[in-house]
Amino acid sequence: MTSGRFMDDPRSLPLFAQTAADFEENAAPRHVGSVLRIPLAPPQPAEGVDWQLVASLRAKASDQLSQAVAADRGRLDRTGQQELGRAIVLELIDTAMVDRVNEGSGSMSPADQSQLAHAVFDSLFRLGRLQPLVDDDRIENIIITGHDRVLLELIDGSLLEGPPVADSDEDLIDFLVFLASRSEVNARAFSEAQPRLHLRLDGGSRLAAAAWVTPRPSVVIRRHRLMEVTLEDLVDLQMLTPVAASFLSAAVKARRSIVVSGCQGAGKTTLVRALCAEIDPLEAIGTFETEYELHLHELPDRHRIVHPWEARPGSGERGADGRQAGEFTLDEALVDSFRFNLARQIVGEVRGKEIWAMIKAMESGAGSISTTHASDAVAAVRKLVTCAMEAGPHVTQALATSKLAATVDLIVHLDLRTTTGAGGTTRQRLVAEIIALDPGEKETGYATTHVFSPDASGVAMPDVLPEAYRRLTSHGFDLSGYLLQQGRPT
Repeated sequence: MTSGRFMDDPRSLPLFAQTAADFEENAAPRHVGSVLRIPLAPPQPAEGVDWQLVASLRAKASDQLSQAVAADRGRLDRTGQQELGRAIVLELIDTAMVDRVNEGSGSMSPADQSQLAHAVFDSLFRLGRLQPLVDDDRIENIIITGHDRVLLELIDGSLLEGPPVADSDEDLIDFLVFLASRSEVNARAFSEAQPRLHLRLDGGSRLAAAAWVTPRPSVVIRRHRLMEVTLEDLVDLQMLTPVAASFLSAAVKARRSIVVSGCQGAGKTTLVRALCAEIDPLEAIGTFETEYELHLHELPDRHRIVHPWEARPGSGERGADGRQAGEFTLDEALVDSFRFNLARQIVGEVRGKEIWAMIKAMESGAGSISTTHASDAVAAVRKLVTCAMEAGPHVTQALATSKLAATVDLIVHLDLRTTTGAGGTTRQRLVAEIIALDPGEKETGYATTHVFSPDASGVAMPDVLPEAYRRLTSHGFDLSGYLLQQGRPT
């Protein structure tokens, strides 16, 4: 065998020694208790890898793999594609080593070849140079404002400088374009004509990116660490009191419609997962999201029947109806869902016009749950009214207000507090407020009652309980505990 080539048995290299599950993009994360544990990744080289060579080999491997999949007429599943991709990667590296020897550059050591193979495979099927950061359980958010400007936000709120994630801004954009386009089910466009990208990643992470409209490419990857989580878990984490947990549990079981508000990173999605854990496992649930974040369909032991819908952006020129080819909206998904015999319809994050999907779900009276960004619970009402009015001039403030007041029962507001002291940085997420919303006052069109208000430490404590909510005792609400704590000095 030529001196620059792999050893006689390429399967002795670490890339082949790993099982397919180790590299599978959609491999299910392990759960230990209620905390997400990402499967242990293979060793990742921090230094010594020729990333230009990696990009070149990834492009060649992608072309060969695409041709093979097309020739197979799409019959090759994801695992099969990865096994084929693994073989293609090794063959390309084999050829590259021969070229190096013929050019007089000398071959790489088996260890360096293995590092190169891992890097190409990760770029082809995973997240490339971002993968080690996403696999690190200490990291909650990855903040990128240029290929060499990387900040890692840890779970305690502290910030660390991260390594470069590309050799240049152009390389970073090229990889994001590749990442957006490689999805078989829900590919996304990312180009000068579509300068923003929102993408779900393996393991429940979410990527948001912008380029061409920012001085340098901007990327934020948010990791969801708590997947199988309950209200009891959040009580243990001191996010809310047992009495507040019993109230929210009873509200879900009584099919009250709930909106969870808070700032970015406050734990809204985590709380929604915990609220959904109070739903009977045999209830049929539909989830409606711009990008999958709840992942209830990946928890079959907890939710036996889940129909998840994900919006799909269109591409190309807009037609006479203002829509792009292939576009699929949450409103369309919700209309379709009424044929699926659902017990509950859960609309994910509300940022704009998707609020009408939320309102329709709540009008069905099935106890829907949604999230939105707001500074406090009452501000969430004003934010939702604004979102509803974005649908067009036909939606007046009075109409939006009356619809919301008639459909939303409770708003749960989360507060995120980060403090830095001599002992380091600490971060705490708290349920700060729970308000009841009703049609009412002439001036605003709605009335709010603070069922739980923040005490001096910011924790939601009993305040004023509307008479209608006393009936939640039949669903497990600890009314005696509520009355015992009500009116205590803060």
